[in-house]
Amino acid sequence: MLKLRIEHGLRLRVANALANFCIITVGALGVILYIASDNIEEAHIRQVIKMEMDHLVHRYRKHSDFYSQIGSHLKGYVIHHVDDELQIPSYYRGLNTGYHRIYYDFEDIHVLVQTIDDVKFLVAYRIALHNQRLSELRLLILLSWVAVVAIAFVVGYVLAGILVKQVTDLAERVKLLAPGDVQGVPLMQADMDKEVAQLASALDDYQNRIRRMLQREQEFTANISHELRTPITTILTSCELLDAEPGLSDKVRMRIKRIETATTRMGEQLQALLFLAREQALGVMEPVAIAECVNDAVEPLYPQIHRKKLKFIVNIAPDVVVLLNRQALHTAMTNLLRNAIQYTETGFIRVEYGHGSLSITDTGMGIESAFLPLLFERFFRGTTHVEGLGIGLPIVKRICNHYGWQINVESEVGKGTTFRITFPSLLTSHSKTILNAV
Repeated sequence: MLKLRIEHGLRLRVANALANFCIITVGALGVILYIASDNIEEAHIRQVIKMEMDHLVHRYRKHSDFYSQIGSHLKGYVIHHVDDELQIPSYYRGLNTGYHRIYYDFEDIHVLVQTIDDVKFLVAYRIALHNQRLSELRLLILLSWVAVVAIAFVVGYVLAGILVKQVTDLAERVKLLAPGDVQGVPLMQADMDKEVAQLASALDDYQNRIRRMLQREQEFTANISHELRTPITTILTSCELLDAEPGLSDKVRMRIKRIETATTRMGEQLQALLFLAREQALGVMEPVAIAECVNDAVEPLYPQIHRKKLKFIVNIAPDVVVLLNRQALHTAMTNLLRNAIQYTETGFIRVEYGHGSLSITDTGMGIESAFLPLLFERFFRGTTHVEGLGIGLPIVKRICNHYGWQINVESEVGKGTTFRITFPSLLTSHSKTILNAV
């Protein structure tokens, strides 16, 4: 896509610039030639008529009985008295001395009248042939203008392709870069033009900064994972040991269970945050029993469900198996179920599977339509009346995008919300094959 934008962007811009320059330049020359040809043609016609008038007067002076000379386009008349004028065409009669232009029967006629010694001389020139030649000249100018513009566009496009070839090659190499490629090949090459080399050098510097940033991020997340998982594991182990001690009261055991639940949730949030921070897989693809995965995800959330006296319904047959990532589905279900429990005070939460889609429906407060586009944004929370960091749904969205699942949400304020995850048909069809084999 980058190459396409550069190649058809810069090339067309250069070609259009050259074509526009030719349009303006050649167009201006064409207008000048058009005006000049019109003036030159008019001057030429007047010169022809004047020469013919001089010739007519000269012939008359040599032969006083000479009255007229008739040609196909150029005609001359000698008028001694009124009777002679009646012999000429009506549209020539009554013209005063001077230059005249007559339009008769769709024809342009130039007429020159002179009076010498009470004798009237008239020369009429039909300029249809001149107009035809002038029209041909103007058509030639127009065709030449179009041809020059077309040639300029083609030449500009070809030359621009040669000029931007290094840029398109650079774009191809940039497209092949991988963010985690530590041994990245430098983009700048010795045979590059100065301007392209500057661009390649800037991209190399930017690539190095990204590489160093990714390395620092990986080191940071690795350290965070190690430093936080160790105390979490210690707390969970201590809780198990304390719970195994005899003689503890139910009140103490309840507090130990709360500590264990909170620590487990902290571990899940840590794993989710690391998943958001890094593009990493959560496990391998395997046949997963959907009902079993849902029950595993909801198990640590049962205390909240019981405290709110909610009904939890699972309408999924035990033999429904889908080929997917178990840990990814578990993480997504945990966040969706926790979100449903947080925003539901009365009623039920129902999980169903059918036609390749897993849906979680609650009877909570619902979501306003204005908030739906922002629902999967990080740290977005529709209300501040419940606990949470606003990262649960973004985690679900990231998981769905990573594995090619499609997630949709339907909600109505005051009635509830339904989240629906649709798995690719390839996974569900493969799962049917597994069940049939079993």
